Amino acid sequence: MQILESSYIDKNRTTLNSMRHNKSTPFQILISCLISLRTQDKNTEIASNKLFTEATTPEQIIKLPIKRLEKLIYSSGHYKKKSQTLKSVSKEILERFNNKVPESEEDLLTIKGVGRKTANIVRRFAYGKQDALPVDVNVHRVVNRLGWVQTKTADKSEEALRDILPKKFWEEFNATMILHGKSICVPISPKCSQCMISQYCPRIDVKKSR
Repeated sequence: MQILESSYIDKNRTTLNSMRHNKSTPFQILISCLISLRTQDKNTEIASNKLFTEATTPEQIIKLPIKRLEKLIYSSGHYKKKSQTLKSVSKEILERFNNKVPESEEDLLTIKGVGRKTANIVRRFAYGKQDALPVDVNVHRVVNRLGWVQTKTADKSEEALRDILPKKFWEEFNATMILHGKSICVPISPKCSQCMISQYCPRIDVKKSR
């Protein structure tokens, strides 16, 4: 893990990872995370930037006409369902949590549309919670290929990683593994010849590599 982290420390971060270092609010990080589901990072950035030029608070998203909201996040795909989710989540934040995104995992998971990955991203990136370990399907894929865990879902991977991954790596873990999965350890035909940890990798389920 130390080799991977040092290899990607200066590389460009994903939209969500970058938001923790700028002036994004917890609500904006939550909304961008919901937009990011089932889409590429470049589309998350485009859709988030367009939306945030017109709405950055729960009240503003609630007031946006649904057709306008769909148009603003169109580039992220699944825009109709996501628009409904953004409206619903904004309403819950406003009415149940007094217009403040909750910090606790328990509260976040009571919001319809918020799963473990989203809750962990909000807690880690927005609030700097040291016990939050964001694991999405991309991280799940890479750590299983590396043989670090043997799990069927991202949630199960998170659970297993909590037991084996030293906490000193938790802060940059999500960013590091996503970058590795995008640049080297790609889903199909990974670039094993370029991998900095190839000598340690059992290449689980890799049938063809470059």
